[in-house]
Amino acid sequence: MGVFSRRRLAAIALVATTALLSTTACGGDDEAADGGPVTLTVDVFGQFGYEKLYRQYEADHPGIKIVERGTGGNLDEYSPKLTQWLAAGKGAGDVVAIEEGLLVEYKANPQNFVNLLDHGAADLRGNFLEWKWNGGLTADGKQLIGLGTDVGGMAICYRKDLFAAAGLPTDREAVSKLWPTWQDYVRVGEQFKAKNTGAAFLDAATNTFNTILLQTAGNTTGYSYYDTADKLVVDSNPAVRQAYDTTVDIIDSGLSGRYGAWSEEWVSAFKQAKFATIACPAWMTGVIEGNAGPDAKGKWDIAQVPGSGGNWGGSYLAVPKQSRHQAEAIELAKFLTSAKGQIGAFQEKGPLPSSPQALEDPAIVNSTNAYFSDAPVGRIFAAGAKSLKPVYMGPKNQAVRTEVENAVRTVELGQRNPAQGWTDATTNARKAAAK
Repeated sequence: MGVFSRRRLAAIALVATTALLSTTACGGDDEAADGGPVTLTVDVFGQFGYEKLYRQYEADHPGIKIVERGTGGNLDEYSPKLTQWLAAGKGAGDVVAIEEGLLVEYKANPQNFVNLLDHGAADLRGNFLEWKWNGGLTADGKQLIGLGTDVGGMAICYRKDLFAAAGLPTDREAVSKLWPTWQDYVRVGEQFKAKNTGAAFLDAATNTFNTILLQTAGNTTGYSYYDTADKLVVDSNPAVRQAYDTTVDIIDSGLSGRYGAWSEEWVSAFKQAKFATIACPAWMTGVIEGNAGPDAKGKWDIAQVPGSGGNWGGSYLAVPKQSRHQAEAIELAKFLTSAKGQIGAFQEKGPLPSSPQALEDPAIVNSTNAYFSDAPVGRIFAAGAKSLKPVYMGPKNQAVRTEVENAVRTVELGQRNPAQGWTDATTNARKAAAK
């Protein structure tokens, strides 16, 4: 999700709807001394779509109660708390979500997590896309700290009413043909802008930048800010500079609404129809529906992303060793990441499964989304999931990414020119990596 303030990654991924509880030890504090129900706490960010699954699991497992804690889509709040809890040896949930961009950092301290290979997880390998399974393994392959949840197949979500107001096609197939490349996307945006609809063409430059970067990196180097030897390459990887330059073209064309992604202003812009398009990994559909509200049902649709594919976001579920109910937590994590669990989450909030079995299930393949004008979301997102090219995330990926996107944001706001923004991006990225 995952899912990224991002999700944010992950992509991952809206206003905070539930407060993150206090940093006390979790899992079992409220159990009765006489062997009462076991309470399992699940820590997440964004909307994982687990509510119905929790209730089903509780019904099938008498004596188990599940409580979810969350921070909306804000990884900048969630991750430091999780890191603090793990270091302190108390406070973390029994099951914790880890966004893929942060996974390498947590794998550096595998002693904080239960090795799922010691609890039958090896038998589940075929339930995940190969690269997704491998992502949860430590470098030596001896420990599995997380089971995969979703992947973030890419599209563009757009408002049909705003397209109509600008005299553009509204049919999703016709819209997809408008922008085979990102340069075409800019051209369409300029046409939209010229019609003075009162809305911007896109929400935020940072969201578009991240989409272009992950798409370009997946199709070329296979990594973004770090190479596979964990060397920082933010200023030498052509994928990063290409994404930056393309994003600057979008900014220079005046197409961005300049809404800070995941901010209250951004959320309000959904409700007020202040922008027409947004980079849209599968999990973003749940974010849009939650932010835009029921009145916008049928006004949104989904088109193909410019360029070729891409993957933004995706997460893992891990069990911290500090959990007082490890056995129960492991079984819950297995259930939530099973094909059945991933299908259920997709049906609720849209995160695209990382399970080949789920991706082939009619519940996914034939699924449509009424909120998005009955768009065939299964076909749009699942069709390319098996051929997704993962992008390697290095040890300080999130910190580096934040600095680069902050620099993009200063250019978007007119505080720095593109050359200054690039200098800030590379300089501050090196500082973040060195911390």
